[in-house]
Amino acid sequence: MSTKKFRIALLAALALAVPAVSLGTATGAQAASAPSYSTWQHDVKKDIAPAIPWLENRVDEGGSKLAIVLDIDNTSLESYYHPGDPNVPVLKVAQWAEDHDMYVLVVTARTDSSSAWQDMQDAGYPVDGVCTRHHGESTPDGKARCRKDFTEDGYTITANIGNRDTDFEGGYFEKHFKLPDYGGILE
Repeated sequence: MSTKKFRIALLAALALAVPAVSLGTATGAQAASAPSYSTWQHDVKKDIAPAIPWLENRVDEGGSKLAIVLDIDNTSLESYYHPGDPNVPVLKVAQWAEDHDMYVLVVTARTDSSSAWQDMQDAGYPVDGVCTRHHGESTPDGKARCRKDFTEDGYTITANIGNRDTDFEGGYFEKHFKLPDYGGILE
């Protein structure tokens, strides 16, 4: 085989093999490295445990329109493990907030506010407001804009609960509680 034909054959083989390998590896790696449901719940409980004590202190300090912000997927809902089901440790925080006259606001990378609202209510969450990302807006920019908008509407966001770093970029909250995402597996 000539050098030119060998190079063409090699390039063709690589062009066919690389996408298949990279796609297969990513999917396989994600599935292989996803923790069990019980491990995830253990980690969620550990990470969310300080939230209610924080909120108790915050309510005692007072303020106007005290609120918490929740992300939806793999934070409020068990999207990876049981789509549509509430993530019970987070639901308990939301219910505590509602029982103590705090607002429960939802900030999501989703772009459809009516389905986001419905999904949260179907899972048993009290929801006082939902803000979604605009089409074409990056996730961190959309979430920061939403928190800014809620703040400009007079809410004091005391706690921001999410599972991705993008849930916390851009500020407009007092304290954050980051749940596990295992390197992006639980988006």
